Amino acid sequence: MFDLDPILHSPFDIGIEAPVILLILVVMEAVLSADNAIALAAIAAGLEDEKLQRRALNFGLVAAYVLRITLILTATWIVQFWQFELLGALYLLWLVFQYFTSDDSDDDKHHGPRFENLWQAIPLIAVTDLAFSLDSVTTAIAISDQTWLVIAGGTIGVITLRFMAGLFIRWLKEYSHLEDAGYLTVAFVGFRLLIRALKPELVPPEWLMISAIALVLVWGFSKRNTVEPAEAAAMEAKLDPTVEKSDLAAEVQSAEEVSETR
Repeated sequence: MFDLDPILHSPFDIGIEAPVILLILVVMEAVLSADNAIALAAIAAGLEDEKLQRRALNFGLVAAYVLRITLILTATWIVQFWQFELLGALYLLWLVFQYFTSDDSDDDKHHGPRFENLWQAIPLIAVTDLAFSLDSVTTAIAISDQTWLVIAGGTIGVITLRFMAGLFIRWLKEYSHLEDAGYLTVAFVGFRLLIRALKPELVPPEWLMISAIALVLVWGFSKRNTVEPAEAAAMEAKLDPTVEKSDLAAEVQSAEEVSETR
């Protein structure tokens, strides 16, 4: 996918091969992490408490990092078995099926998996990242055969993924179509893994996947949720520590009365 020969084997090579490859791996991880980040954010959103959501991402990605390093170290062995990619594809497609067949009520904006406690979410986050990593790690191995470079790129990728997932958790509440868009991108990755496991010659090129995911995410950000006056007043007061609880209740009540008179 990337032709590095003109850069890495030029007559002016002064030992920049490792930094260049590392930079490419980091950029690749960042580009390919958007769909992964939104999937993990949607899973973490299954916890109602925001503190638990952050903890789930932190602990889940620590476990995911261990699994990702294990995958990198065993990649040359794993790529010989198409069954691993098949399992990853079926898992991702199962997540998509569960989401779009959810019978949650219309007034509930979250249709993904729900969790009663932190420890139910952590394994799902770790396994989901592992399924996504089947694609990104094999691509990284194709770029460089130096394991430490791939591990370094993967490490930076996980850190980037944590911050991106945190942003997406907030954006999921702001944009109406974003969660649907996220699961559509999960479907893209799942189908790509499925095709690569069963018919490798039919696998779509990476640029086509990235373009399709970008278009879906543009649609995901196309519509903001409307915020009711009472909710807006509560959110504004929550962000302002100088507002007393009694004042907050009065503001919310006033906003509700205005909303009812419309």
